[in-house]
Amino acid sequence: MKKLGLLICLSLGFVANGFAKGDPEAGKAKSMVCAACHGNDGNSLISLNPKIAGQHENYLFKQLAEFKLASETAGKEGRNNAVMNGIAAALSEQDMHDLAAYYASQDTKLGETPEDVVEVGQALYRGGDEERGITACIACHSPDGKGMAQAGFPKLSGQHADYTASQLKLFREGKRANDHNGMMRDIAMKLSDEDIDILSKYVAGLH
Repeated sequence: MKKLGLLICLSLGFVANGFAKGDPEAGKAKSMVCAACHGNDGNSLISLNPKIAGQHENYLFKQLAEFKLASETAGKEGRNNAVMNGIAAALSEQDMHDLAAYYASQDTKLGETPEDVVEVGQALYRGGDEERGITACIACHSPDGKGMAQAGFPKLSGQHADYTASQLKLFREGKRANDHNGMMRDIAMKLSDEDIDILSKYVAGLH
């Protein structure tokens, strides 16, 4: 079932990538409302707000579309977030394409990985934990954390540790459910708080 889901993800990724029609300059002009939380160039200074600079264009579009869907279904579908639902509700499909293109064109400002988590973080990220059934992050997010744009797997490299940790916990609790085929929920439910803390700090400086 998961192999089938991955094939579907890959197919959707190729379609999204092939038909993306965002205009980065138009997106920049529309980005003022985003800057308060995400920074002028998408490098948020607030650790609980994600850095979206350099994120894959199709992934950014997908998230905006799912925030909008959540706003239209009172959170029953899509990705539910009180702040983003309200913002996305006012966006047209072209707005979302343009914003995604703009932020994808920006450079991510990398963070740092604390020395005390490098070794254990690398082991868990690259090798997972077979005994506990934890899949290695590298399988979908690549060795350098840049993800796989065409498959819809996001870039993690340089992301704020606080934000990454918050999303892993939401997946673990089932409160975020817009992952492909439930893959992130399946993985996150096997992660301890310590695992999440280590992985989140590790990917902040991964590149």
